[in-house]
Amino acid sequence: MNAPVDEGAFSAWARELALTELLPLAEQGAEGRVNRRLLASMGRLGLLRALFGGTAESAPEDAAATQLCLLRESIAAVSTEAETALALQGLGSYPILQSGTPETVRRWIPGVVSGEVVASFALTEPGAGSDAAAVALAAQADGDGWRLHGEKVWISNAPEADVYTVFARTTPDARARGVTAFAVRGDAEGLSGEHLDLLSPHPIGSLHFDGVRVGRDDVLGEVDGGFRVAMRTLDLFRPSVGAFALGMARAALDATVDHVATREAYGGHLADQQAVAHHLARMATQLEAARLLVYAAARAYDEHSPRSQVTKSAAMAKYFATEAAQTIVDQCVQLHGARALQRGHLLEHLYRDVRAPRIYEGATDVQLSIIARELLRERTAL
Repeated sequence: MNAPVDEGAFSAWARELALTELLPLAEQGAEGRVNRRLLASMGRLGLLRALFGGTAESAPEDAAATQLCLLRESIAAVSTEAETALALQGLGSYPILQSGTPETVRRWIPGVVSGEVVASFALTEPGAGSDAAAVALAAQADGDGWRLHGEKVWISNAPEADVYTVFARTTPDARARGVTAFAVRGDAEGLSGEHLDLLSPHPIGSLHFDGVRVGRDDVLGEVDGGFRVAMRTLDLFRPSVGAFALGMARAALDATVDHVATREAYGGHLADQQAVAHHLARMATQLEAARLLVYAAARAYDEHSPRSQVTKSAAMAKYFATEAAQTIVDQCVQLHGARALQRGHLLEHLYRDVRAPRIYEGATDVQLSIIARELLRERTAL
C-alpha cells in the first residue's frame, strides 16, 4: 500500500488540474465520443496513475478507495465530462489489474495509465441489467479457448475502446456461478458495435460478438469466477459513484448560494426569504450526510473490513449520495428559475448528468436490496 496522502492537498491538486488542464480539453471534445486528447492529458499529469492508488511519481499498486473518491469528487465539481472519462477508464481496467495474469496486466495497464489505451467494462446486456447474474453472452468452448456470441448494451466507451472487460457465460443455467471475465481486444475479429445517444452526452454504446476468440490468457480470475471479479470491482467503484454525485451537488449548491445571495427580489435578496434560506440549509445538510457515508464506505474498503461490511457500506453510499444529489440539483434549478433551463447553463448540464448515476453500477432499488440482504445476514450470524 502507498503511504496515505494529504487529502486536502490531493483534492486541491486534482481540482487545479481539472480547472487549468482538463476543462478546456473536455469542452473541445465531441459529445458522446471518447476524448483521447483528454485521456492522454490525464495520463501525462499522473491522474490515471492516481486512479489506481498511486501518485504522480509512484507506480499503481493497490486501488485506494478514499483517493479514488477524492479524485472523482474534485474533478466532478469542475467538469463532469473529465470526471466521467477518468472513471470509465478505471472501471474498465481495474478488473484487469485486479485479476489478470501478469502478462495481461503488462499488456494493457501501462497504456491505460498513460491514457493511450481506452478501457471499458462490459457487463450489461439487453436481458441482464439489474439482474447481472442473468448474463447470457455465450462463451462456447473452442479448443483451449472460447468463442463469444451475443450482445452487450449500455457499455461505457463502446464501441471505441481498445480493451473490454467482458463477462460471458461459460456454464449454462448456473447464474452467477457460471460467468467468466475476459480481457477482449477492441479490434478483435467478430467484434462490432455502435454508439448510443443518451440524455447525458457521454460515450456509451452496444457491442455485438460474432464468434470473438478468447484464450486462457485472456481470463480474468478463474473460469466461472467472473461474477466475483465484477462484484469486487463494484465494491470499489460504487462509493466513488457517490463521490461523483457529491461533486455535482457541490457545484450546484455553490452556484445557488451565489445566486440567491445576489438576486434581488421582494425588496431584498432571495436569500433573505426564510423559505429560500431553509432550502439552502436542507441541501447543505443532505450533502454533508452523503459525504460522510461515501468516505466511510471508502475507508471500510481501504481498511480491508469484512466483505459484508464493505458491500453494505458501498451500497449505502451510492444509494444515499446519488439520490441526494438528484434532489439538490433539482432544488437548485428551482431556485434559479427559468434561466437554469437554458441550454449551456451549469445547472441545465448538471440536471442531465445527475440522473444516470442512480441507474448505473446498480440502480437505487438494487442498492436497497443489497443493504437489506446484508442486514438480514448480520441478524442470522448473530
